[in-house]
Amino acid sequence: MTSNKNTTSKLDYSLVLILLLLFLASCAAIYSAQSSGQYDRNFLIFQIGWYVVGCIIIGVVMTFDSDQLRKLTWYVYGFGILLLILLILAPESIAPRLNGSKNWFKLPGIGTIQPSEFVKVFIILGLAWVIDKHHLKNTLKTIQSDLWLLIKMGIVTMVPLVLIIKEDLGTGLVFLAILVGMVFISGITWKLLVPIFSVGIVVVGTIFYFVLWNPAVLEKYLGVQEYQFGRIYSWLDPYNYQSSTGYQLTKSMLAIGSGQTSGKGLGNREVYLPESQTDFIFSVVGEEYGFIGASVLISLFFLLIYHITKVGMETKNNFYTYICVGVISMITFHVFQNIGMTIGVLPITGIPLPFISYGGSALMGNMMGLGLIFSIRYHYKKYMFSTTA
Repeated sequence: MTSNKNTTSKLDYSLVLILLLLFLASCAAIYSAQSSGQYDRNFLIFQIGWYVVGCIIIGVVMTFDSDQLRKLTWYVYGFGILLLILLILAPESIAPRLNGSKNWFKLPGIGTIQPSEFVKVFIILGLAWVIDKHHLKNTLKTIQSDLWLLIKMGIVTMVPLVLIIKEDLGTGLVFLAILVGMVFISGITWKLLVPIFSVGIVVVGTIFYFVLWNPAVLEKYLGVQEYQFGRIYSWLDPYNYQSSTGYQLTKSMLAIGSGQTSGKGLGNREVYLPESQTDFIFSVVGEEYGFIGASVLISLFFLLIYHITKVGMETKNNFYTYICVGVISMITFHVFQNIGMTIGVLPITGIPLPFISYGGSALMGNMMGLGLIFSIRYHYKKYMFSTTA
């Protein structure tokens, strides 16, 4: 066995460079977003601070090797479930209801923390553990063993999903995206997946039918709230709702369209868009840097996803591979959903643009996910006669 004792040589410098570029893009976008003067708070300073905290999180997470991560998996998963339960039970003095949802803990001197952002990473670890252990115990694949694996993966995902879905539909969709991505890589036979996903499509179509023509049923039996219906209606016909639920979307499309090819330049925003530093940060990029700037940012995300894919394919540790797939699923869904909703292709769900939008919890959760990727390179070992690494 050969290993490099130099700690700095174990760093994934390609990933460091991509993260640095995303940091610079985030700073430029948030600087412009806060120029509207809607708030007295300097979001850029806070975002830089959250990035520093996120780098510390990466530094801590990357020190754990795969064996240590396996041992910690159910402790952190259980801790995440406990936080979600406490969030439901806590009084509003501790867990205030913001924008109609009770998703945050209020921490004196810090602000608010959204535990579901960290639970995303805990779910990735839990699913990776389940898939890895299942294949070690079941070397002979059968329909029954695949079905049992699917049930276990469903339980790991559904427990936290049930706890947050009523208050935070957007994050619930991220949980499902992670599950779907890891199901595809788990080796489960298509004889099970095709009928299950077919049923899923029928269920989604049925729900969509009720949203449009009989929303009272969903309110009564699924607890869907009225403002969530408004997001669907304003997505389908934003200009008819531009004075209410469609205001953000119409302004977002106007801002992006007005940027044209090269944009208006840094700080030259003309379209006023409230809360643009968070979920609609892509609108700021589109207006100030145009099609070219937006394409560069999207290319950065593709580069990030490609790099994580490459890391997952190169490692011989199956547990690490499953983690890579989970992180890819999480980031990819965030990017496509966020950009899609700002241009009117997808409904508005309140999902931030990873590493770019302002927000401490989302950023720290994503940095924790990248910490797992950094860990793969940091603990990478080459064996002369072995197939494991």
